[in-house]
Order: sequence, then structure tokens, then C-alpha cells
Amino acid sequence: MTHTDAAAPAPAPTATGLTAGEVAERVARGQVNDVPVRSSRTVGEIVRANVFTRFNAIIGVLWLIMLAVAPIQDSLFGFVILANTGIGIIQEWRAKKTLDSLAVIGEARPTVRREGVAVQVGTSELVLDDLVEIGPGDKIVVDGVCVEADGLEVDESLLTGEADPVVKHPGDEVMSGSFVVAGGGAFRATKVGREAYAAQLAEEASRFTLVHSELRSGISTILKYVTWMLVPAAIGLVVTQLFVKENELKDSIARTVGGIVPMVPEGLVLLTSVAFAIGVIRLGRQQCLVQELPAIEGLARVDTVCLDKTGTLTEGGMDVTEVRSLNGGDPTYIRQVLGALGESDPRPNASLQAIIDAYPDTDSWRCTESLPFSSARKYSGATFSEGNGETSTWLLGAPDVLLPAEDPALAETERLNEQGLRVLLLARAVRDLDDPEVARGAGATALVVLEQRLRPDASDTLRYFAEQDVHAKVISGDNAVSVGAVAAKLGLDARTVDARRLPAERDGMGRALDEATVFGRVTPQQKRDMVGALQSRGHTVAMTGDGVNDVLALKDADIGVAMGSGSEATRAVAQIVLLNNSFATLPSVVAEGRRVIGNITRVATLFLVKTVYSVLLALLVVCWQVEYPFLPRHITLLSTLTIGVPAFFLALAPNKERARPHFVRRVMRYSIPGGVLAGLATFVTYLIARHHYTGEGALDAETSAATLTLFLISMWVLAIVARPYTWWRIALVATMGAGFLLVLAVPWLQDFFALKLVGVTMPWIAVGIGVAAAAVLEFLWKWVDRRFPA
Repeated sequence: MTHTDAAAPAPAPTATGLTAGEVAERVARGQVNDVPVRSSRTVGEIVRANVFTRFNAIIGVLWLIMLAVAPIQDSLFGFVILANTGIGIIQEWRAKKTLDSLAVIGEARPTVRREGVAVQVGTSELVLDDLVEIGPGDKIVVDGVCVEADGLEVDESLLTGEADPVVKHPGDEVMSGSFVVAGGGAFRATKVGREAYAAQLAEEASRFTLVHSELRSGISTILKYVTWMLVPAAIGLVVTQLFVKENELKDSIARTVGGIVPMVPEGLVLLTSVAFAIGVIRLGRQQCLVQELPAIEGLARVDTVCLDKTGTLTEGGMDVTEVRSLNGGDPTYIRQVLGALGESDPRPNASLQAIIDAYPDTDSWRCTESLPFSSARKYSGATFSEGNGETSTWLLGAPDVLLPAEDPALAETERLNEQGLRVLLLARAVRDLDDPEVARGAGATALVVLEQRLRPDASDTLRYFAEQDVHAKVISGDNAVSVGAVAAKLGLDARTVDARRLPAERDGMGRALDEATVFGRVTPQQKRDMVGALQSRGHTVAMTGDGVNDVLALKDADIGVAMGSGSEATRAVAQIVLLNNSFATLPSVVAEGRRVIGNITRVATLFLVKTVYSVLLALLVVCWQVEYPFLPRHITLLSTLTIGVPAFFLALAPNKERARPHFVRRVMRYSIPGGVLAGLATFVTYLIARHHYTGEGALDAETSAATLTLFLISMWVLAIVARPYTWWRIALVATMGAGFLLVLAVPWLQDFFALKLVGVTMPWIAVGIGVAAAAVLEFLWKWVDRRFPA
């Protein structure tokens, strides 16, 4: 607890801040807070990340070889890679532009005093020795030394782990990365840019860690497995086609490349990047800043969302609807007290601002001591020298905190809370303001009744979460009954719990959180503990908030969501910032995340089925010592019609299914059996065709029959992945099938892709094997679902 004496000596003249000349001098010396923003990669980094990949190198070398030895149609796969890479670069660049523009909008703008005038500047415009003014909710963006303090309390928990606020006096050090929880003041910047403590921490963190994304780490794991399979299969294929079979060199090279290229799931990484990038762009249009890209994915996995009432379910502003005198208090005198209390706090919260609007100060009272409001205390206070020379000390805060349990005023407070109204108690203290127990013995003087404005979109948003099986928990520092009444108005009909009665140990708190939905009188540390208790019970937790009391919980939650109008501290630790302050944007974020993860899981199956059957076919060719059945042009055609084009549309389609864990296991449980079956069926058709056809043109006829079987099976894989069917999904599958029929029907396309079905018997055998394999695949898919549930 802290206080300041209003009669203390005035600040030294240096408190006017730097002059324009001094600022320019420091800028010229490079003493500027030039820490780079972390919103996105540079254009150069985007190009390098998309161009210089392991698989692009493999495909690029093979493409150059094919350009030298084969017709252009066998080199089409290289042009596809160029197009894919270009699409990836363009989409990520668009996402970067969106992120950067939103980051500027959501950037913290500290207030500095220059030449005696307080002005807001960008964080990067701060210079050494700037005088920075701070108040509740402000993040301290550079290191400094406190020069003014008015009840200043700073939370350094994000840096030190200590949850208790630290009282700051002139001369004390303040560290960047901490934030103000109560009071106000000013500090002189002593370290800026990369020298600041928080900047050093951020640089170390970014050097050694990346934000976790199960989707990206899962794809990396899959690509690692693919590389292990690709190397021995490719070596065996090269030896077989070039040395064992005595074919023409160019044809052998073409068929070798035709076997290696489809092993590489080259479009999978691209589609993942594109899906994320388009997600950022879509959310950016709704004024939603995604500060960390995997946050889109994380929110899709959320099954519990913790909502702070004030600023989330209700709008920030309030209105005083009534002041009820207690114990014979004089209404005129009470209005004077309220006006003076409003004037005593230079940075009022929403409740005090409503009182200031209703009861302006008369300037007849002088504040000699002040105690700023803090979420931990639940009250504020001030000592005044009244106009008649008398001195009085007043407290304003939560009635159930300031009064003993048996006080009759609490019964009236309870009735008002049940109507969803917020109630503050005005009490006259009998102890000094710096007494640790100043509230003890305080006399109740009046109840100040405030009406909160419900967000018009809150009810629909809560209904959406209920429909999507996401549990909402309302966690507030306000009176539990009042919070419960507000929640009831929004359709949350659940038991309300006073957090002061919650068990301290994690298991007991977790059980209480599972049973109830609305919690009141929650302290900032309890919010953090509640998030931890939910996580310990296997929940993926999102936390929304806008005030300093939410920072600790936002930081510990799996996904932190801050309001754009909230404090700088909350915006700094949150992964997602709703710049339009609209709670209704959250369903869009959830839907975007579900779209990305659900659809990438779908299309990953398509890509990896191709990888599995390609590796298997290569191994079978090596064992049987026969020509590889396909040229690169055949694989390009099959990949385009059964994977590339449909995967692009499926990856961007709506998908409301909640994301489930174990991405790699869920993809591989379908890809391995599907790929093995496709590879075996295709090779059987190829072997039968080798016995059926003889003479000149036999190899082309064998290839055509094998291609027909593989296409039918691949189409059935696509048909399964595209479920549940909608009109456009059916049209997509049908269009891909029609594209293949067009190639078989048009003579010049037959020649271009070297596809010509010879005779009647073998093509029908190929169709029969394909249909039989599709039927087995359907049974196998359902069996996998039952035997290995996700």
C-alpha cells in the first residue's frame, strides 16, 4: 500500500522533458528505441523460405535433367513447382502487408513529455533521456529511472515471476516488460533499443525458440520420414532403370525421374503456408491482428474460453443510475465527496469515470493523500482537506470487501447485484490511508449504483461457442451475484461462485471450474491459477481480457486474446488483438483456425497417399527388375487432377470441425493403407498388361492401363477425403474425372500425355482392378476409423 503527499515539493524544472534540439541530437547519435517489430518476416526472408527448400532443390535438379533429355511435356512438373512457389511468395507477402498495417494500428504509443507538453509518440520514436508518463495498464517499453510517483505500483511478474506489485518511488529503477497496475508517474529512459532489458529477453527468446505449432511440426516430421523413404527407393530405381534394364538412355532417365518426382509431397508445405496466409488476410479485414501465426491454429483447438466480464461481455463505459444514502448521509455532501474522489485520480478507471461524469468536482476540497485503485485491493481512497478546514479520509470500492459480513448494507447490495447492476460503496475511514487495515471500521455512507452496457453481440457469440462445444467461463473481479446476473442476461444459465471460497489447491479449483460457469471476486493471481487448473485437467484454454488484471492469465493461457482498446500490457502479451474491440470477431478467428487445420489434415492425406504408392511402386519395380510404368507427364496429369487442383479448393473451404490432436497419426492412419493399396493394385495391372501386350508400342499400352487403374483409385481417395459432400464438392470431383476422360477422348491430348488405351480387354481389366481396389479402400477406411479412432 502506498500514498503520496500532494504538498510535496514540485518537480525540478528538468521534469519538462527534452527539447526538440535535444531529441534531434540523440536521434543523430542513434540513441533511439529502434527495436525491429516482430509482426512478420521480411520480403527477402519470405522469398528464401519459399524458394530454397530441400524438396525444391531435388525437384529443380530433376527438372533441369528432364529439360535436357525429354520432351517438354515430361518437364511440366517443374513449371508446376515454379507456379506453386510464386503463389506461396505472393500470399505470404500479402499476409505480411496485412500484419504490418495492423501492427501499426495496434502499436503502443507511449506518452512522453517534451518541452513541458505531453505528446504520444511511436515506441520506435523514444530517445534516451525521454521523460515517459505512465498510468494504470501502461506497459513500460524501455528501461528507466522513476522521477515522479503518485501511488505507483508496477507488476514485474512477466520478468521476475514475482506476482506481487512493486511500489516505486522517485529514484527507483523501472524495467521494460513490466506494467503499471495502480497509480501513475513518470520515468526517465536510461536504456533504449536493444540495450533495454525486455528487448534483450525477446532477442534471446527468438534466437532459441519458436512458437509451437502442431500442424507445422507434424508436417516437418512427415517430411523427415518421407526423406528417409525417398533416398533408398530413389537409389534402387536409378540402378534398375539405368543399368539393369537395357533401354534407351533418355527413356530410362525419363522413367527414373517419373518414379522419383511423385515421392516428394511438394505442394503440402505450400498449401499450409497459403492456408495460414489467407487466414491472416481474412482476419485482418475484420481488424483482427494475429501477432503469432500459429495462434490461428491454437484457437481452433480451444475447448474452454475464459471471458473477463468488463470490456468483453460488457462495454467499457458505465452510467451512474442512483446514489443511495446510508446511515442518514447528506446527499449534497455525498455528491461533494464523490466529485472530489473523481478529481483525486488522474487516471480513472471506467467506474470512477462514470462518477466524474455524474458529479464534477467543485474545487473546494484539496487532496493531501491518495490510494489508487488496484484489482488486488478492490478499492481506492483519498484524504481531503475540506473547505471548512476539516480533514476526512474516504474509500470507494467493493461493498463486500470494505464491510464486515453482517453489515445490513450488504443485503441491499445483494438485491441490486441480482439485477445485474454494479454497486460501489462510499465509506468514511477512521484510520490513516497508509494503514494496512484502513478499511477496518470504515463507516458506510452511500451506495453508488452503476449500470453496465452489455455488448450487443455478446449473446450471439456465447451461443456460437455453445454450439461449437466450447465451454465459456466468465471470470471477473466484480461481485459474483452481479456477474451472474449479467451472464444470465446473455443466456448463460449456470451456478455462480464467489472465488474467495474456491479451494487453493489446483485439483479442487479444477473440479469447481468444471462444475460452474460464472466466477466473481477473482483476483489477478486467481485468474492465472484458474487457467493453470483448467490446463492441468487437459483443457486447451483461451483467455480474453482488456485490463492489467488480465495480463498474467493472458500470458499463461494457450491463447491470449486482448481488446484493442485495452491496456498496452494486455496487447503486448496476447497472441491475438481484436482492434475493433468486438467480441463478435472471436467466432471468425475460431472458424478460420478450424478451416486451416481441418482442411490441411484432409489434403495432407491426398499428398501422402501419392508419396506412399510412389515409394512402393519404386520398390516393386526394383524387385521385379522391370521398367518403371510411368513417365513424368503421367504423374503430372494424375497429380494435377487428383491432388493439386482439388487440394487447393479443399484447403480453402469452410470447416467447422474442432481441431483434434495427433496430426501425424491421424494423417498416416489413412495415407499408409490407401497408398499401399493403390500401389499394389497399379502394379498388378501393370504386370498383367506386360503379359497381355507384345511388340512395338507395348510399353505405352502397359503404361496407359496402369495409369487408368491408378487414376480410378486416386479419384476414390479424393471422393473419400471430400466428404461430407456439398454441391461444389461433388462438382469438383466430377470435374476432375471429366478432365481425365477429356484427355482419353481428344487425340492430340492422347499424344501429348502418351496415353492411349489399346484394345478392349486390358482397359476393362484395368477398370475392374481399379473398382475392386476402390471397394476394398472404402472398407479399409471404415475399418481404420473403428480400429484407430482419432
